Amino acid sequence: MSLHMTEKPYLPRQFFIRKRETPPRILAVAQRYIQGPGVIEDIGHYLSLLKTTSAGLLASKRGHSAVGTKISTRLGNSGITTVPLIFGGECSLTEINSQVDALNGVDISCIIASGGGKLIDAGRAIAFRLNIPTIIVPTIASTDAPCSALSAIYSETGILENIEFYPQHPAMVIVDTNIIVDAGERYLVSGMGDALATWYEAIICLANPKTITATGGRPTLASYAVGEICAKTLYEFGEAAAAAVREHRNDEAVEKIIEANTLLSGLGFENGGLALAHALGNSYPEIPKVHENFMHGEMVAMGLMTQLCLEKSNDLEKAASFFAQVGLPIHLGQILLSTKEQNNLDLLIEATLNKPIAYNMQIPITHESLREAIKAAHDFGLGICKKIGDEAYRRLHR
Repeated sequence: MSLHMTEKPYLPRQFFIRKRETPPRILAVAQRYIQGPGVIEDIGHYLSLLKTTSAGLLASKRGHSAVGTKISTRLGNSGITTVPLIFGGECSLTEINSQVDALNGVDISCIIASGGGKLIDAGRAIAFRLNIPTIIVPTIASTDAPCSALSAIYSETGILENIEFYPQHPAMVIVDTNIIVDAGERYLVSGMGDALATWYEAIICLANPKTITATGGRPTLASYAVGEICAKTLYEFGEAAAAAVREHRNDEAVEKIIEANTLLSGLGFENGGLALAHALGNSYPEIPKVHENFMHGEMVAMGLMTQLCLEKSNDLEKAASFFAQVGLPIHLGQILLSTKEQNNLDLLIEATLNKPIAYNMQIPITHESLREAIKAAHDFGLGICKKIGDEAYRRLHR
C-alpha cells in the first residue's frame, strides 16, 4: 500500500469544543482490548480482522530477540510479513522522525508496538505520521499507556516536552499476561501507583466544571465509574497480585491487576481527567537522580500522596498504607530526596506549576501551598513506614 503522511496535529479541545458554551461529554476507547495468558500466540489470527498483509514491528533490540521473534513467527504463519524496527530508547521527535524516514517507501499496513510505555508512545506517533493503525503489545504493566490515543514526547535526555494527541485509538491492545508476569514484580507495582491516581484524579475532575480531559471534552459518568472500579480492584487484589508475580505465578488476582493497570486506568486517565498527582509525577523527572532511578508509576504515587494531603482527603491513610504494602514510595527519602534539598524541591514545584492539569484542583495551587503539601505528605509517609514497615519497598529497591 502507499503510505499517506500526516502532518497536521490533532487538537481534541479545539476539535470538539469549538465555540460551544457547554463542552460535550466524550468517551474515547481502543477498538479492541484482548487480555489473557498466551494470547500472543493468536496475534496473526487477530490481525486478520484488519486485513493486514504486512506490519512494521517496533521493539527494542532485546524485545526483538524475545517477544518480537514470537510475534514475527505467528504473523508469518498467518501470511503476514514483518518489517523489524529497532527502538532507540527515547520517545523523542528525533527517534520518531528517524523511524518514519526509514519506512518511506516500505509497504506496511500497520505498526505493532511491543514494549514499555515510551516505546508504545513512539509506535503511536510513527503510525499517526504514516496514517496507519497501531497494534499495541505491552510487555510490562507499569503504566496505563497502552490504551490511549496520545503520546508523551520527551527530549533526548528524557525530559517531558510535549503531549501529542491522535484522532484514532489503537486498533488493538493485546496483553499476554504471561509476558507481564515474566517482566517482574516492580513493573506491576509501579503500574498500581499510576492506576490508583486515576480514581482520585477523576473525583477532582468531575467535580470541577472547568476540567477538559485529554479527549477534548468533559468527563463522563462512565469514566468516573471506571476509575472507581480501578481503585477498588487495586485495594482488594494488589497485594496478592504482587505476591503471585514475585513467585512467577499467573492467577486471577494478577489478571485483575493487569486489567486495572492497563485497561481501567487507561480509560480512566484519558476520559476522566488528570490533576495534581500526575502534574507532580510528570515533574519529578526534572530531578536527574529521580529520573534515573524510578519509574513513572512510582513518581505518580508520590504525587498522589501530595494531592491527597493538599485536599485533606479521608483516603490518605488508606492510599499510603496500600502503597507501603505493595512497595511504592511514600516519602521523599524513598526517591533519594529530602526536605532539605531546597533547590530540587523548587525545581519540582516550578515544573508542576507549569503543568495545566495541576489547576484541575479546585484548591488554589501556589508555590508555598505545594511546598507545604509535599512536606506534609513526606511526614505522613514516614509515619506510615514506622507503623507498618517498609519491607516491600526495600525488597523492590535492593
